[in-house]
Amino acid sequence: MNPLLLTMPDAAKALGVGRTTAYRLAARGEIPVIDLAGRKRIPLAALNALIDQKLAKPLKES
Repeated sequence: MNPLLLTMPDAAKALGVGRTTAYRLAARGEIPVIDLAGRKRIPLAALNALIDQKLAKPLKES
């Protein structure tokens, strides 16, 4: 069974980014964070939504 909530390091690993980048995404509001008993957790559904959102945007041409 997959967890519904991830720690920040686990969320970073799932996204393939560093922990600092994951915290930065959370600080900018791109990843919602839930405070659960004083511990920060990221909903797995939010990571999936972030990926879907990024896929929907056309790539910038250089």
